Amino acid sequence: MLRAVTFVILATFSATVAAAEPHPVVTYSKMGKFEDVRDDLKAAIEGKGLVVDYHSFVNRMLERTGKDVGSAKKLYLDAQSFVFCSATLSRKMMEADPANVAMCPFSMVVYATTQEPGKIHVAYRRRWRPDGSAASKAALAEVDGLLDSLAREAVGMK
Repeated sequence: MLRAVTFVILATFSATVAAAEPHPVVTYSKMGKFEDVRDDLKAAIEGKGLVVDYHSFVNRMLERTGKDVGSAKKLYLDAQSFVFCSATLSRKMMEADPANVAMCPFSMVVYATTQEPGKIHVAYRRRWRPDGSAASKAALAEVDGLLDSLAREAVGMK
């Protein structure tokens, strides 16, 4: 009986905490040309002295593999991602908690959907852990701040 009550309390608490947290994906949008926003995102990343380690062509992969997985639905006009890291912020978050290595590298996407071809989106995943220490949470918040500033810059919201 005690186990059941404890489980219900913990499940309720977990659901409440999860509901209180912001959406894990942050997206900013603007009307424009895909190539311009993509180039602005890359320039924003490089402008902070960061190096893009990998440039992924997500839309090409989806188009190439669609028939293999039984779906030829075209979702995007284009979708690309940039993968990069910050030596300073990565070290700070990993020194705060070695498990934060799972939060690296950083990834940001730029995409245009077939439904709204002129609306270009820039998005990233928040770095957040409910179990983190104060130092870990502060370091992850700093990473989120960087990613947010890069996304805003790419869509002209400096």
